Amino acid sequence: MSTICLYGSASGGIDPAHVELATTVGRLIGERGHDLVYGGGGTSVMGAAEAAARAAGARTTGVMPEALMALELPPAGLGELVVTADMRQRKAEMDARADAFVVLPGGLGTLEELFEIWVARTIGLHTKPLAVLDRAGHYAGLRTWLEGLVERGFARPLVFDCILWTEDPEEALDHLERAPRERVSLPSSEIVGTFVDFPPQPDGDPPRPPAGGGPS
Repeated sequence: MSTICLYGSASGGIDPAHVELATTVGRLIGERGHDLVYGGGGTSVMGAAEAAARAAGARTTGVMPEALMALELPPAGLGELVVTADMRQRKAEMDARADAFVVLPGGLGTLEELFEIWVARTIGLHTKPLAVLDRAGHYAGLRTWLEGLVERGFARPLVFDCILWTEDPEEALDHLERAPRERVSLPSSEIVGTFVDFPPQPDGDPPRPPAGGGPS
């Protein structure tokens, strides 16, 4: 048994397909014998995932900043509610309790959580598996843009080695259960280059990377 951290929307009025997807994922988490930690809300993607996971036998833990308690409305049947002082403590608490991460459709908060945990994985701060589950194409444009970062040299191809993008909930859970726990990181010189690689400017400005140069 492991604890899966789920990131996703708490917003109402979104496409019901995203909520249906969350219900499926929550059910699979419980049926496969895992527990759930998430942002603590009782609405939308977050609420549907929690309710389905709990109904399927998972222990559910919600982590919510005090300022959001009246907005995101934790469900009455939640196994445990952890109230934090702010958003940073919320994310740290969720990360610490998790053995793996799954990202469902969401907004700015979900994107912040995705990028923070993904960057930490690429630089070797943790070895927990990560999957982005997107059946209805919510993240399709984002993924295309991110792949463009690799093509333009702003990111190394291996950043995609430590994350799964899929439309299939079963495949996402399979990945979280079976992915190797290997560190994926780059030496700092490969990430930013060395100072001498950047030629001095004639006007005395600080050295700049060559055109099309290394990632930042």
